[in-house]
Amino acid sequence: MTRILFVCHGNICRSTMAQFVMEELVRRAGRAGEFKIDSAATSAEELGNPPHRGTVRKLREEGFPMGSHRARRLRAEEYADWDHIVYMDAENARGIARILRGDPDGKVSRLLDWTSRPGDVADPWYTGDFDATYRDVLAGCQALLAAL
Repeated sequence: MTRILFVCHGNICRSTMAQFVMEELVRRAGRAGEFKIDSAATSAEELGNPPHRGTVRKLREEGFPMGSHRARRLRAEEYADWDHIVYMDAENARGIARILRGDPDGKVSRLLDWTSRPGDVADPWYTGDFDATYRDVLAGCQALLAAL
């Protein structure tokens, strides 16, 4: 079982989008039983909130089902529970480092670093561009799945 945790600032836009995209990609590949996938935040701002309506709209538009999810915060004690902790941008990397206080097993990576065009996934909370975020998340998840 490969265990993947996607992480962003609030766990209502990018990380939940990545969680549901990855869950569907592994299902379509006939590999759903091989993975455990979840998402979390580095902040406490959105705790308990459902995915952002822009994320919900975009995933529905693209034919990706959404499971039940409420924003939650990454906890240091869950480091051992995950094989990959995949973040979206440099701010998330700083938040993860603050929470985990290290990555001794090299589990932490940036989503787009799995692709041929490394970089940050822009936060649609600020940009309002859920289409661009979706394109980046899909590319990152496809590359991650191909690598695994």
